[in-house]
Amino acid sequence: MSNCKKPAFRMLFLIATPKLVHKGIDLFKKDNIPVQYIFHGQGTASSEIMDTLGLSGEEKNILITMLPKTFADRLLIKLQKQLHLGMPNSGVAFTLILSGCNGRIIGLIENLHPEEKQKFLGRYDSEMIENEYDLIVAIVNQGFSEEVMEAARPMGASGGTVFHSRRIGNEDAMQFWGIRIQQEREVVLILAQKEKKLPIMQAICQQCGMQSEAHGIVLSLPVDGIIGLND
Repeated sequence: MSNCKKPAFRMLFLIATPKLVHKGIDLFKKDNIPVQYIFHGQGTASSEIMDTLGLSGEEKNILITMLPKTFADRLLIKLQKQLHLGMPNSGVAFTLILSGCNGRIIGLIENLHPEEKQKFLGRYDSEMIENEYDLIVAIVNQGFSEEVMEAARPMGASGGTVFHSRRIGNEDAMQFWGIRIQQEREVVLILAQKEKKLPIMQAICQQCGMQSEAHGIVLSLPVDGIIGLND
């Protein structure tokens, strides 16, 4: 493991229709970005919101990669221009601060373009700009993602993206603490304005927290940069 603050690194998310995500993959390949992960998800917006946004369906893909901050900022602009993010039936892209990762991965992304390495060396995250958005992550038992959104919408959440996962944990420790959680889990991602974050998280915890059948865990991460999200 290695500290990623020298230079500054970002994790970039692209959440969009499968067609646009595959265009994003092609764009990443042209820029020789070595590390990419793709997940299949589903939108959680209500049919009324989907009609307003002009979205024809709820199927979403999630593309994740890791980059130096300068490359991530540049890539956000490329994604917006070439994928027309923010337009109806498109998607959203944003970056999160990456504070640590495998040393081998750092070596790969540091050498995306060796001739430009000095441009981002020495750029640190010590002077952080106040973020306007946060990514709320709710991890709940399978079948409870809609309950998460039912709690979040009245607090200002317009929609989210859900994908399935599988819990890996110490069964003995879980039994010791009296916690029973399904193996199959759902992860709900919600982008929220900073002032709406706490009310949304509190509402989710109240309805889908650890004491409920959902056995939910809720956390948030600051969003560094974002495109394609229209209030």
